[in-house]
Amino acid sequence: MTGLVRRLGTGDAVVIGLGSMIGAGVFAAFAPAARAAGAGLLIGLALAAVVAYCNATSSARLAARYPESGGTYVYGRERLGEFWGYLAGWGFVVGKTASCAAMALTVASYTAPGASRLAQSLVAAAAVLALTALNYRGVQRSVTLTKVIVTITLVVLAGSVAGIVIAGSPDSANLTPFPGSGAGGILQSAGLLFFAFAGYARIATLGEEVRDPERTIPRAIPIALGITLAVYAVVAVFLLLQLGPDGVASTSDPIATAMASTSWSALTPVVRAGAALAALGSLLALVLGVSRTTFAMARDGHLPAALAAVHPRFAVPHRAEVAVGVVVAALVLVTDLRGAIGFSSFAVLTYYAIANASAWTLGTRRVVPVVGLAGCVVLAFSLPLSSVISGVVVLGAGALAYLVLSRRDNASS
Repeated sequence: MTGLVRRLGTGDAVVIGLGSMIGAGVFAAFAPAARAAGAGLLIGLALAAVVAYCNATSSARLAARYPESGGTYVYGRERLGEFWGYLAGWGFVVGKTASCAAMALTVASYTAPGASRLAQSLVAAAAVLALTALNYRGVQRSVTLTKVIVTITLVVLAGSVAGIVIAGSPDSANLTPFPGSGAGGILQSAGLLFFAFAGYARIATLGEEVRDPERTIPRAIPIALGITLAVYAVVAVFLLLQLGPDGVASTSDPIATAMASTSWSALTPVVRAGAALAALGSLLALVLGVSRTTFAMARDGHLPAALAAVHPRFAVPHRAEVAVGVVVAALVLVTDLRGAIGFSSFAVLTYYAIANASAWTLGTRRVVPVVGLAGCVVLAFSLPLSSVISGVVVLGAGALAYLVLSRRDNASS
């Protein structure tokens, strides 16, 4: 078997996007964004949403035309040339591998609070390997679990906001001074918050497993993005009203901290459990998406051909899934959450810059891809310097490897 089975409908695709975005953004990105911009993170959230909308629109147009596994790896190859497709795929794989590590570490921090760094790393690695085994058994089982996780996450978030409104002490004075940061800080917060919006890429990378992709993918992407933006905006506003910018910035778990500061503090463990479950759902969808791009690149000869195998019974790229799971499990032993978020944002913004450039070549509605491309470049280079440097180095290494292998293949032909 060389192709994947089309099993997923619009609802399934939307759930995969929600599972990727909501789990990552609400529980991982608000604190570093508040440190960068204070109350100005609300402006950063709006900017990140604009760029995400442009990226989503460009991705939807391209996915409808090229309904194959691989996302922008395929779009860049078809519209801009093989190198740009490869660079997009490389950026996605390395960036989202870092995202997988970030989500695994988030799971560990909530399920094993107070444990040693080694113990948390082992918990994170175990979570990665368990979800890899689940994905190995077939994508439909993954979607079913994601539906349950997304539902629970939304209930927990709704309860947290209700706790702040009913039992907390939200104060509009906590939003002053507004925006509380210069343009550089706001742009940096937007770049960090973009990490939380990138989940809709999972929908495009499932192009070969979606029924009626020309209709399903363009519908699923904006629906998932719109729901996620609404959730983020409500949660961000009430976190700031309850804790203030400094309070959000000073904690690694602002939603649980906000609940603990209300008279409903007894429900804080429920919030922590919900956060861990949401991160688990995000990790589930991330591993799913990275493995599909790895599969597509291996099928085209840019990664070892063995990774292009499809399981004869479960109809999934099982070797690619196992390889991704093993790499992420190793990565959680040597990385931290903040560094993983920054590096992931830079690599994925590069990926979407190529997506927008590819959409521009379609010849119509060019304003959106131009805005999306410019936004991706600005946000990428507004990230912390360490993230920019590491991102440039890793992407440069990938580009160099491509050029060396291309010259070798040309010389041997």
